[in-house]
Amino acid sequence: MKGTPALASTGTVAIVGRPNVGKSALFNRLVGRMIAIVHDQPGITRDRLSALCTRGARPFAVWDTGGIGGAGEMHLRQEVRGAAEAAMKESDLILFVVDAQQGITPIDADLAQLLRRSRKPLILVVNKMDHPKHDIFDLDFARLNFAETVSISAAHGRGIGDLLEAIEKKLPEPLKNEEAQGEKPIALAIVGRPNVGKSSLINSVLRDQRTIVSNLAGTTRDAVDIRYERNGEHFTLIDTAGIRHRSRHSSSVEVFSVARAERTIRRADLCVLVIDVTGGLTTQDKKIAGSIQAARKPCLVLLNKWDLLKPDRGAKSALAQISAEMRAQLFFLPYAPILIASALTGENVERLFGLIDKITRSARKRLGTGVLNRLLRAAFAETPPPTVGNKRLKLFYAAQAQGEPERAIDPPKFVLFVNQPNLLTEPYARYLEGRIREAEPYPGLPVLLTCRARSGPREK
Repeated sequence: MKGTPALASTGTVAIVGRPNVGKSALFNRLVGRMIAIVHDQPGITRDRLSALCTRGARPFAVWDTGGIGGAGEMHLRQEVRGAAEAAMKESDLILFVVDAQQGITPIDADLAQLLRRSRKPLILVVNKMDHPKHDIFDLDFARLNFAETVSISAAHGRGIGDLLEAIEKKLPEPLKNEEAQGEKPIALAIVGRPNVGKSSLINSVLRDQRTIVSNLAGTTRDAVDIRYERNGEHFTLIDTAGIRHRSRHSSSVEVFSVARAERTIRRADLCVLVIDVTGGLTTQDKKIAGSIQAARKPCLVLLNKWDLLKPDRGAKSALAQISAEMRAQLFFLPYAPILIASALTGENVERLFGLIDKITRSARKRLGTGVLNRLLRAAFAETPPPTVGNKRLKLFYAAQAQGEPERAIDPPKFVLFVNQPNLLTEPYARYLEGRIREAEPYPGLPVLLTCRARSGPREK
């Protein structure tokens, strides 16, 4: 059964307009958090961003789209227009945003005609009315002859209440059997350096050109959240800007994008590290993997562009060899399963969600207290901890901590009650982790060890 994009809401609203009229600022204002990058450089938003607005009487989904008719590469302009038109087609309501301080431009006039042809409910949003002295600016837009106009300042919050009220009046009534989804979606962060195929992977999953695919490095500048439902399970696919070495950032916008991608790793439930298999593992790939490991996040590695390497014969042997070589180079991320696939042809992409399901089920597994203590005591007996100074770590008791129900994927946590927590060295912690994995592999999951001081009988 194929998955489908899904948004838990009572309607969908598309924000459209020419570049730099404040669409992203309005998007952020409606959803109540900084998702879209706001910058005075035209054309920053190239993908469609989606999020839920819960500020009004009932929630609705909001699409932020790339500016239509802006400057830039011709191919990208066509892609952005296509993405915006698709958002209009799929939405219940369109917010046509214009710049009050610049007045009507030829692009505004052309776009007004395009929107009328969509025959969708529409609100003309006159933005950048930042001060009461700007209130006369909206008179100019009466020439566009739209039935409903709302004047706002997305930057300062003026008129947002009036806009929310107008939106709610035009949204369709929810179906009687429609219920809010209580299940928290699994947030999947698709991360990697530029041009490894992150957006292509999401498009392959969705079977939809939802994100813009281009061979120009740096096309995805925002962290693009896409809700997705598959076999009754809910996911949020987060397409992030490609992470490059900081010395190679071409603009302040790219610096913002990389910082957002790094934050996305921290807020994700599971990271999918995409690597271009044709180029092998680069230093930057290792740094991104290191960021995932440092954040102690569940992870899997997807080696993309297999279609460019797949031999006519011996494909199975080649897969095994590539996996072994990659595993050796990513030795510091030993828990991450490796999947070799092609986002372009779709080969093995279906297996991605099989691995995610395996990781999710493993996160629910618990080691019995008796089993855990026996295996750790055996580990201590077979390989005693190293002496630190003139002291050695002593284990009194161990237990697996309760999971956090609010987390969609909660890595296993083990609490070790010891004489002095600072005596646990990093190599010995990895040794204990390995022994735990012999009893329960926990694929895709970091094993988190926490030490707590507890005096033994002779140390009171």
